[in-house]
Amino acid sequence: MKYVVILSDGMAGRPLAELDGKTTMEAADTPVMDALAKVSELGMVCTVPEGMAPGSDTANLSVIGYDPKIYYTGRSPLEALSMGVDMEDTDVSFRCNIVTLSEEECAYEDRTMIDHSSGEISTEDAAVLVESLKEGLKREGYEFYAGVGYRHLLIKKEGKITELTPPHDILGKRIGDYLPKDDILREMMERSYDILVNHPLNIKRREEGKRAANSAWFWGAGKRPSLPSFEEIHGKKGVMISAVDLLKGIAVGAGMERIIVEGANGGIHTNYVGKAQAAVKALTEDGYDFAYIHVEAPDEMGHQGVAKNKMKAIENVDEKVLGTVVEELKKAGEDFRLLLLPDHQTPIEVRTHTGEAVPYLLYDSAVVKEGKDCYNEKAAAQTGNYEPEGHRLLRHLLQEGTC
Repeated sequence: MKYVVILSDGMAGRPLAELDGKTTMEAADTPVMDALAKVSELGMVCTVPEGMAPGSDTANLSVIGYDPKIYYTGRSPLEALSMGVDMEDTDVSFRCNIVTLSEEECAYEDRTMIDHSSGEISTEDAAVLVESLKEGLKREGYEFYAGVGYRHLLIKKEGKITELTPPHDILGKRIGDYLPKDDILREMMERSYDILVNHPLNIKRREEGKRAANSAWFWGAGKRPSLPSFEEIHGKKGVMISAVDLLKGIAVGAGMERIIVEGANGGIHTNYVGKAQAAVKALTEDGYDFAYIHVEAPDEMGHQGVAKNKMKAIENVDEKVLGTVVEELKKAGEDFRLLLLPDHQTPIEVRTHTGEAVPYLLYDSAVVKEGKDCYNEKAAAQTGNYEPEGHRLLRHLLQEGTC
């Protein structure tokens, strides 16, 4: 038996008036999901423990079987693991987004958060700007590391955990109420705007109709995590396929192999089929028992707040990821169990993560179940199946226990 998790990040949401009271999952054209729903187990699962912030960090830890209340030490340290940053126990890692702030004549604190991703800036463009930050914000005990797209790191030696606000939580808001209380971090953010606002690359980006990536934004602070081995716990050899450092960092911590797929970029134009094919190859040719496929696109489109784009991302997951995995594993003659779900909701109207339960679909190629006509939030809730502790759902997939 082979095991697959397809994690469609932020896919779930709330009913929208513009979609006649449907969610983007309900409104999207998802024939593969709906066909599987008819013969699968559906239900709802709480992936974010009460009292914890709803994020891809806590939620994905849950889905991959680690209780966030025990193992979560912050988002950025997981990304540091992926990037090969050797953190000491006393170091603190901060996520450093390259963001777009408004550019009117005003004090830094009066600017508005326009875009947490600078228009989904490319890794290549962002690397140029991070190099300028390294030089312009050079300070003893602080070190920048370039990551993927808009996602980068700042490591503080001998640091302390600081409460900080994710930029995707304050889209369209004045930033003054959300700036760090740490004087050095705040000063570095203010100076980053001065360094980046008229950077030659940003001048070029404006000319090309792109958003200027004009400020650093620090958040997600934490210390080095320690996760037990996935294979030792479950007896399964696992592989992670994701474009983002957070998921790759969880894989490093869990002792799972990471597969880098060309063209996988965390955006709506990612290499969906390539991710699916990499998972199938790992399971059918390379000796792996478990594959975790993470797709960031629905979450990014939720942050943008455009329903049609989020629907398109969900449709891409349906056709190009789910469809490819199911077709290719059946063609290979493999028995498999597949879990499809979002990690959290990213509703269009709030443009950030929320902590409600999310719908899951559990398909077994060897067992036909009486399911529902479609897979979405409403259909999953109607089954009455509910797992209040998200980290236990993986055991259900692996047949180590029941919900």
